Amino acid sequence: MGDIFNLIGGLLGYLLWALFAIFKNYGVAIIFFTILTKLILFPSTLKQQRGMASQSKFAKKQAELQKIYGNNKQKYNEELMKLQEKEGINPMGGCLPMLLTFPVMIGVMYSVSQPLSNTLHIAKDTIAQATQYVSRIPGSGNMGYYAELEILRNFGALQDKLTMFTPADVEKITELSKGFNFLGLDLLQSPEFGNWSNILWILPVGYLLVSIASQIYMQRSNPAQAAAQGQQKGCMGFMMYGMNFFFAYLAFSYPAAVSLYFIAQSITSTIQTAITNQFFSIHHMTAKSEAQRAVTLALAEEKINPLSADAQRQIAKKLDEAAINQPKDNKKKTAQKGTGKKSSGKSRNSDQYLGSKK
Repeated sequence: MGDIFNLIGGLLGYLLWALFAIFKNYGVAIIFFTILTKLILFPSTLKQQRGMASQSKFAKKQAELQKIYGNNKQKYNEELMKLQEKEGINPMGGCLPMLLTFPVMIGVMYSVSQPLSNTLHIAKDTIAQATQYVSRIPGSGNMGYYAELEILRNFGALQDKLTMFTPADVEKITELSKGFNFLGLDLLQSPEFGNWSNILWILPVGYLLVSIASQIYMQRSNPAQAAAQGQQKGCMGFMMYGMNFFFAYLAFSYPAAVSLYFIAQSITSTIQTAITNQFFSIHHMTAKSEAQRAVTLALAEEKINPLSADAQRQIAKKLDEAAINQPKDNKKKTAQKGTGKKSSGKSRNSDQYLGSKK
């Protein structure tokens, strides 16, 4: 998985480097990077919103099936699958935006934590030589996962010794190392290894507050969506809020640039939710879906060619003839039933009666 996330981080690194080249500040580049990724993923967000509108309408029909086939689980599942196919419901459709957002988030973490390989795209062998050299400096110890950040942070003092880098590499590293100061915060530092005086702790704490506030707003601003997703109670609700604390811990242990990305992600998600609720709410999407369905039915009816007047007259004539002939057939059947022995007996009796009367 690490290779996959490194690949994603490398691809996203091109965009981060392009934005850095424009703004000359890594923090500003991260903010605009977050906005751009939100715009790119906006169609999938709308698809999720449409899916939630369909789920809201689908839930009522599903409840009816539950009442009818509640005692027959197999039959209920069969009818539920038929209903899903008929309504065009994809149970996994709502997961798509989340599945797309997660690798982007991890990719950004890899881009920020390994800027030499994923953002500047310097050869891995060159980075390995530089890491090996820096690790031999007394006091540096085992830099581990943050080796590239240590090189970037101390590049000014080590530049003369790191002769493995090409002049083009040196130029890019020098430019990037000067752009990690954002509002007085060193985005290369990690809150975990700093002290309380450098106020880097404000970023993970700020992310935790912003993410919880954003989640509360999303739930209260769109109760229909929350109902379609199910009641977030008990373990499910704990997991949702527990994830905020988990990512706050990651923001505390990763470089401050990751915390800044998490905050930008939460804020842009809240703004996006406000926009979708205003212009693409579930009620709006449901009404639009019903209108499109009505238009589709109307167009289908228009495509049906009516029968010609002659054809209609011939059909009407045949129906009339069938109605006229039907009583005659019934009379014949009745007459055939009446040709038994009892009928002949009655005939002889009537002849004798008539003969005697004569």
